[in-house]
Amino acid sequence: MTQVVRSLDQWRHIAGSNGYRQKVAGFVPTMGALHQGHRSLIDRCRSENDLTVVSIFVNPTQFNDPKDLRNYPRTFEKDLELLEAAGVDYLLSPDYESIYPDDYRYQVQETSFSAELCGKSRPGHFTGVLSVVMKLLQLVRPHRAYFGEKDYQQFVLIKEMARAFFLQTEIRSCPTIRDDDGVAMSSRNALLSPDGRSRAAEFARLLKAPMNSKERMDALANVGTVEYIEEMLGRRFGAIRIDGVRLIDNIPLEEPN
Repeated sequence: MTQVVRSLDQWRHIAGSNGYRQKVAGFVPTMGALHQGHRSLIDRCRSENDLTVVSIFVNPTQFNDPKDLRNYPRTFEKDLELLEAAGVDYLLSPDYESIYPDDYRYQVQETSFSAELCGKSRPGHFTGVLSVVMKLLQLVRPHRAYFGEKDYQQFVLIKEMARAFFLQTEIRSCPTIRDDDGVAMSSRNALLSPDGRSRAAEFARLLKAPMNSKERMDALANVGTVEYIEEMLGRRFGAIRIDGVRLIDNIPLEEPN
């Protein structure tokens, strides 16, 4: 059974015990509203480590839109069922005051790549992400931590942060998991209307379709409000708003169409 830990004092006691320190721990940080994409990260983690720790913490410092934070799906009981079925050892689910006893006065900031792609329209987003991930890595002290490639910019920033601060945790990426209609699995997908879901599938299709940049942008304009389509790091990245829901995706450029 998954042990739920909400108190950081309790967690420090667990993490400081011989039973924890003498084993290889893997870590999957999440904001809850878990789906099969998260399950794939957990399964990979369990296959490569002795212990699996998952965190659920809806991190307010990475939301630049208060409405987006209010609307973010919260499904704790359902999430716990998934974690127990997956064989997770520990669920760490602290509150804001525990994670931010300084009320976010101290922050981890990257000054280059975090201003590109999603960072252009979400000021402060990646500072919030890096700050909370740094805190969680310090608490859990895992040997390995797992992140999905759907949020590829986030993965790169976290991997480089770990290297820059000489963290002992190995940051590993896992492939994007997609539904049958091609849509990258995301907690935000639950906020889409049926029509919005159909347009999300069209977004995924057009992102990888063989066409030039103007053709792609013209086609996507009929799907939703395009935030960006850019190519870098050997990938094509895209962000779009459908039904007021912001969706992101990316594909390797060498991926067959």
